[in-house]
Amino acid sequence: MEIGSCIKVRNGICPKSYVTRASSLYEQLIPTQNRMSKASSYVTLPRKKCTCKATLKETNSNIEAVGKVKAKASEVSTEMELSSLTAISPLDGRYRNKVKDLSLYLSEYGLIYYRTLVEIKWLLKLSQIPEVFEVPKFSNEAQAKLQGLIDGFSEADAIQVKNIEKITNHDVKAVEYFLKTKCQDDPEIAKVLEFFHFGCTSEDINNLAHGLMLKEAVNSVILPVMDDLINAMYSMAKANARIPMLSRTHGQPASPTTLGKEMVIFAERLNRERRDISQVEILGKFAGAVGNYNAHVVAYPDVNWPLVADQFVNSLGLSFNPHVTQIESHDYMAKLFHSFIRFNNILLDFDKDIWGYISVGYFKQVTKAGEIGSSTMPHKVNPIDFENSEGNLGIANAILDHLSMKLPISRWQRDLTDSTVLRNIGVGLGYSLLAYKSALVGIGKLQVNEAALNKDLDNSWEVLAEPIQTVMRRYGVEEPYEKLKELTRGRAVTKESITEFINGLEIPVEAKTELLKLTPHNYVGVAAQLVEDACSRTNGCA
Repeated sequence: MEIGSCIKVRNGICPKSYVTRASSLYEQLIPTQNRMSKASSYVTLPRKKCTCKATLKETNSNIEAVGKVKAKASEVSTEMELSSLTAISPLDGRYRNKVKDLSLYLSEYGLIYYRTLVEIKWLLKLSQIPEVFEVPKFSNEAQAKLQGLIDGFSEADAIQVKNIEKITNHDVKAVEYFLKTKCQDDPEIAKVLEFFHFGCTSEDINNLAHGLMLKEAVNSVILPVMDDLINAMYSMAKANARIPMLSRTHGQPASPTTLGKEMVIFAERLNRERRDISQVEILGKFAGAVGNYNAHVVAYPDVNWPLVADQFVNSLGLSFNPHVTQIESHDYMAKLFHSFIRFNNILLDFDKDIWGYISVGYFKQVTKAGEIGSSTMPHKVNPIDFENSEGNLGIANAILDHLSMKLPISRWQRDLTDSTVLRNIGVGLGYSLLAYKSALVGIGKLQVNEAALNKDLDNSWEVLAEPIQTVMRRYGVEEPYEKLKELTRGRAVTKESITEFINGLEIPVEAKTELLKLTPHNYVGVAAQLVEDACSRTNGCA
């Protein structure tokens, strides 16, 4: 339905509340002339009641009005500078400050930087191959010049590459031309400018750049935040290792546990996935147009090119994949992203559990002066951090799942469908990072409400049916389960009724005495010991 059309017509009569929706929408978008300094005028469309028999003239008038709104919106949008307010992606807008550390690695700037690095490192590698005598070993000054292009690479350099790309319409070739421009005044490097990109297909450069981007982003930005998150959970576990809590299976009261033990489960699960992420081997190829070193061998048949490629890829800190087409197969990316999905799913489980515990009052949330929980209900402190984390984990997993499923598939020796998809690595990991940080903020606001925990335990004496019937089995009491079922199911169970039942059992006095000591508060098994065991294997509980 177009803006400005009737929402619904029944029996030829339009609702009285109908107004021209285009006008309302535009007023929301541009409430005053001052909102957009470059907007030359402010358009207000007349509000009209909908008549049931609109004339052709009126219809055309409405269409014209809608067209003016669209034209005006287009005029304004083309004049808007990119900023946190005008960014389409919330990662570059609303949430920029929370994920900006990734931009150094996973942005277009990062991709151009790592392409530049790979091109320069390859030229330096060629200078070390005796058979390639056309590229003699560089002097210290020339090496410093080349290394300086890497170390001093700036946003201005990336912009220069993008300007060259406007002419070449090829992003990797633009990097090659950029380097030739930068080095043409150096008498030593100028002699070998054509050996930039020697023997390479674009994907030789790209796959190594993507590998380096991923490696640095994960190691430098994401893993440290994961560690903070896991350690926060271990700390929660240690602090609450002996705080009893009613369990719920299928949403119903079940055998008690401790709050700390439930927290250590999540810490351990996440820790395993974090370890798997850190151990994924990032692969790289450097074998030319279809993976056979065809051109290399024609130019320099005496060079062991597979060995050179192996040495080169490893020198960058990546692992060599010798069996490839034009592209590195991306299988390691699928493994890495699936590991992230598993980590994210566990955190999603945590977010939902904490949300539920807050809902039943097991946790309170520390309030901040000036913060508002609800626009209309002043008493509310909403669990927004865990909800934010949950929502962003869903977006992250959707993107990472597509990356995992699509990237390993390429027609014959290659197709280009991976190219545009690879540009979204930062999106999947960015939403993951955002979710981790939101969960961390949420954890920092939690306060255990022992009064609520104790109240639930005090009202759940029926959970002692499990240990009582188990001891009855030990001492040969017939139909122990059935007897406890009759006592507890569908009935209010109290301390007094449990005590009466235990006293009526035909079991040894010692066993009866131990059962009478049980309460919902102390019937927690070895929950605290499980926390201590987990903490002994990690520094997270320090």
